[in-house]
Amino acid sequence: MNTPEWLKPGIYGAVIGAVFVGVVGFSWGGWVTGGTSNDRAMAMSRDDVVASMVPVCLDMARSDPARADKLATIRAASTYQRRDALMTAGWATVPGTDAPDRDIAQACLAALDVDGSPERAENAVDEG
Repeated sequence: MNTPEWLKPGIYGAVIGAVFVGVVGFSWGGWVTGGTSNDRAMAMSRDDVVASMVPVCLDMARSDPARADKLATIRAASTYQRRDALMTAGWATVPGTDAPDRDIAQACLAALDVDGSPERAENAVDEG
C-alpha cells in the first residue's frame, strides 16, 4: 500500500492542533469538565438557598421575645465566635430541621448588623 508523502505530517499536525485547542479551550476558553460544572451548580444552588433563608432568620430574630438578651450575648462574643452564638440563639435553625446551619448563620449575622447601633430620633440630625 502506497501512502501519500503528506499523510504523516498531516496526522502529526492534526494531533498537535487538537492538543493545542484542548489546552487553550480549558485554560482560556472557559471550558470545564462535567464534574466542575456540577460542583459550580451545587455551590450556586447552595448560595441561593442560604440567601432565601436569611429573611426567615431575620424574622425569627425580630419576633423572638428574648431578642435583647440574645443580641447582647452575640455582641459580647468575639468576632469569630458570633456565628456560633447566633446558632446557639436558634435563629439559624431553619423550620423543619433540628440543627442550625452555619452558612445561614453567617449570612444572617451579616444582615443583622450586630455592630451597628440603633440611631435614636433625638440624635438624628436633619441635614435637609
